[in-house]
Amino acid sequence: MTAQLVTLGSKGGPAIRPSGPSPTSSLLRLGGRTIVVDCGLGVSRGLVEAGVNLKELDLIFITHLHSDHVLELGGLLHTAWTTGLDREVRVFGPPGTGHYWSRFAQALEFDIEIRIADEGRPDIRDLVRIEEFVEGPVLDEAGLAVSALRVDHPPVTDCFALRFDHADRRIVFSADTALFPPLADFARGADVLVHEAMLADGVERLVARTGNGARLREHLLVSHSFAADAGRIATEAGVGRLVLNHLIPADDPAITPDHWVRAVRETWQGPLTIARDGLLVEFGTAGRDNEEPAAGGIA
Repeated sequence: MTAQLVTLGSKGGPAIRPSGPSPTSSLLRLGGRTIVVDCGLGVSRGLVEAGVNLKELDLIFITHLHSDHVLELGGLLHTAWTTGLDREVRVFGPPGTGHYWSRFAQALEFDIEIRIADEGRPDIRDLVRIEEFVEGPVLDEAGLAVSALRVDHPPVTDCFALRFDHADRRIVFSADTALFPPLADFARGADVLVHEAMLADGVERLVARTGNGARLREHLLVSHSFAADAGRIATEAGVGRLVLNHLIPADDPAITPDHWVRAVRETWQGPLTIARDGLLVEFGTAGRDNEEPAAGGIA
């Protein structure tokens, strides 16, 4: 059985611009499970377009509580509920995830109560199970093991890389992080490493067009990784394929996939995918047998 990754939203940061990509979210099909990793704006539409029936949501993982990773978590759950969700959905997230969900349900209380009374729906508040995690094992169930590593994303302290293991397949998501050498051990031998990436020239243009640019530049430089940093981690970890995702910037017309390729080839010579919204990456039954992504984005 092949495993599948779909990069539903490929940009870093919460802003959206005309014809630009959506903020961060991913779909992982592994071991017969449908797994959502992060819920940036647009995740519900992305899942539907990837062929997921929202009423069959299974597992959701949130790496940290920045808005480009969690803004549409409540919206996804509510939309799935109005689609016919009638079974439990488990949401794993850092401390504070339960607070987010309770406040979302409170804000939508009128709609929830009236749909229960008028449409005969089960109470969504009884269907969503929040499980907060810290560094270490997160889930071990039916052959699927998930573990978390606290990464370096100041000023957010509860930000976690995630590793998913099933049979002989392994995929790791870096989450948002500055260059963090311990991540290489965490990702050792993974079929796929999904790692965030920045381009220096693009960062300068980004801060020039954004309010409070000096503070934004400071945040980006201490809290995120350049593409070459992602390549260093992939090389040290000996992964099968590197997927650059959470791209900063992802909506600069002056930047093409070739710019990302040139930047990462300084430190990584293996199979490489530059994410875009809706891109499918398949990896096979052999632990090191990575298949080509279904469409584009390949270097």
